[in-house]
Amino acid sequence: MVQLNTGLTLFLSLLVEAVPFLLIGVAFSSVLLFFVDERRLVGVLPKNAFLGALAGSLIGLMFPVCECGNVPVARRLLVQGAPTAVSMGFLLAAPTINPVVFWATWVAFRGQPEIVFMRIGFTLLIATLVGWVFSHQKDMGPFLQPAVARSRFRDVPVAADEQGKPDLLKGGTFLQGGDSLGATLRLDTPMAQRLVANPVVEKSLTSKLLLVVENMVRELRELGAVLILGSAIAATVQVAIPRELILGLGQGMVSSILAMMLLAAVVSICSTVDSFFALSFASTFTSGSLLAFLIFGPMIDLKNIGLLLTVFRARAVFYLFALAGMMSFGSALFVNLYVG
Repeated sequence: MVQLNTGLTLFLSLLVEAVPFLLIGVAFSSVLLFFVDERRLVGVLPKNAFLGALAGSLIGLMFPVCECGNVPVARRLLVQGAPTAVSMGFLLAAPTINPVVFWATWVAFRGQPEIVFMRIGFTLLIATLVGWVFSHQKDMGPFLQPAVARSRFRDVPVAADEQGKPDLLKGGTFLQGGDSLGATLRLDTPMAQRLVANPVVEKSLTSKLLLVVENMVRELRELGAVLILGSAIAATVQVAIPRELILGLGQGMVSSILAMMLLAAVVSICSTVDSFFALSFASTFTSGSLLAFLIFGPMIDLKNIGLLLTVFRARAVFYLFALAGMMSFGSALFVNLYVG
């Protein structure tokens, strides 16, 4: 009974701390979806590969989306002609390099400010380097899905129903399309909706506001469920697994990093609230392993693999995971060995 009460208390405390940041993140994401046209950025982005990757990694400061929204936005950037380095940098960095996540991490780790700044710094470094590496692939066609490759410099056509409402916003279906450029894209979730170029940027203000509210409700249902599951896992691990085992695993220089990276990939918790999840392990795991969780998790989100595979071929996704994983592990090991 004591364990149950302790677990319930930890579970509720995680939810109470995290829910406000989830609400803020969902609000920003929805406003971005219906009020911002990323095409205006493409013309002013740096042409240099390294600077482009750096600029892409910093775009999240203006577009505060979590990993639930970064794949579709990166896809739109690719379709609208943004350099590969920019799109890849944004894909990896946006879930972390944004004001909402910075604030949430600061609130969670106010007693360890070094964790906050190392998270931002290492994420920026990794995203920029990975974007720069991918920029050396002169022809991204072999790495992109055929429909994305063909529409790289053109808008993807979106069908409309008999009332003139785009199928993009029509529920009851999931991604349906063929090999032809004119294939209809039908999507039924907010995350999947962002996979195509935004068809509502020219709608009236009232229509946009209604769509923002509708999208927020849908995202809260989806992401709230993930948050509850992640909080339950964190609480269960803390009270159900023998503390000696957790301490033995969590204090190892290498084992702690691998354990937290695996946990980050499996739990796939939203970056706006993952810092509160990691905080529950702060007393038992090394600083480097906590950092690995906070860096690697937003980059490699298993629940987003389906979205990634609608943009990139499997080979590209594997390269992306491998590069991000190795660099995250190296950064965390450096912290464990030299920072403490």
